[in-house]
Amino acid sequence: MLEKVLIVDDDPAQVRMVSTLLNASGFKPIKASNGREAMREVVENKPDLILLDINMPELDGCETCRLIREISKVPVIMLTGQYKAETDIVRGLECGADEYLAKPVGNRELLARIKATLRRTQKFDTNAKKMAVFSNSYMTVDVPERKVTINGQRLRLTPREFRLLALLVENADRIISHQQVLEHVWGFEYVDDVDYVRIYVSHLRQKIEPEPSSPRYIMTEPGVGYYFRTVCQN
Repeated sequence: MLEKVLIVDDDPAQVRMVSTLLNASGFKPIKASNGREAMREVVENKPDLILLDINMPELDGCETCRLIREISKVPVIMLTGQYKAETDIVRGLECGADEYLAKPVGNRELLARIKATLRRTQKFDTNAKKMAVFSNSYMTVDVPERKVTINGQRLRLTPREFRLLALLVENADRIISHQQVLEHVWGFEYVDDVDYVRIYVSHLRQKIEPEPSSPRYIMTEPGVGYYFRTVCQN
């Protein structure tokens, strides 16, 4: 069965170009010209991946991504109109995107990013039953169930945030290097993008730590990487 890629863009020429590329590369393109159409396609067609333009009228890419995240964990690649500076990455992260590409993007790079994102998502799901469960009175991380609770309340994480947390929990009390995190959560092509790890770890701490400025669970090993500490029993 062909993997379905939902293209969400209000530029018909861009949609046609990407659709042609996807068809020729063995994917099944699905089209939406705005956020509302995208939500309908997510429900009805259940795409395997979404290409989401950030600049759209009425409902922009970020708002659309937030709505998608309320009902689906489908990987989202957000297309931005400018260089992906740290502020842009953080904004996209807060929306729930998995990946960020600046337009214009070449066909080969776009296909490579799509395939890499799908590969990482599928690999993670396949191995999920082997993952660990961490639980104390404050937090539970159930990797097989893809569920995180804080003080008994379900916590919403983006797919990439969850993959990062799962990697740390699976290797609890062991230091994971920046390169290992990038390889397992982003892929080999990102092994030099250490800033990605720093930004995501900071954002993840804001969500799970009692005091993000003084973390008790996601610990930093300066110059090396991070580890999940399990001795913080409440």
